[in-house]
Amino acid sequence: MLNYLITDPQYYTSNPVTFKEVLTKALENNKVDIACFRDKISDNSEQLAKIFIEVCQEFNIQTTLINSNLQLALKLKATGVHLTSNQFDKIQEAKQNNMFVIISCHSLDDIKQAQNNKADMVTYSSVFDTPNKGKPKGCDDLANVVKVVTIPVIALGGIISRNQIKQIKDTKAKGFASIRYFIA
Repeated sequence: MLNYLITDPQYYTSNPVTFKEVLTKALENNKVDIACFRDKISDNSEQLAKIFIEVCQEFNIQTTLINSNLQLALKLKATGVHLTSNQFDKIQEAKQNNMFVIISCHSLDDIKQAQNNKADMVTYSSVFDTPNKGKPKGCDDLANVVKVVTIPVIALGGIISRNQIKQIKDTKAKGFASIRYFIA
């Protein structure tokens, strides 16, 4: 099962030194297959994204993504982009630039649209209770979705414990993504 780390300034900070320390510790303490730089609020997000790419390279993370910003992903030579659920129109452009593409999905229709547009993977959320994200979908819903699509599905949302990861594994999802799990 894939382990997908996502950064967030609330937990990783916008301070370059602290950001690098927190990210380094998260990568030292966890198996990470995919890592995504996600920061929609910091004034120095490009500087932080550069640090993110450098640290991920030091840890030999093969798939490094930039959230929602295809141009920054290309500029920093990330391996791909994690698009938001409002960016289905960017899948083709990303693929034409040889980017690995994950897109956020919140319904079976979203996942089918991502599959038809040739995204590489999707995240499906929120699986567990997540602050400010509404009612969680749960693992039964996740399992049902995984059964009816061919695109790899990564569980996202509220994943903070090994017990939750075991539940996700039982659904046959391709992996899990989390912000908080990796820094706990």
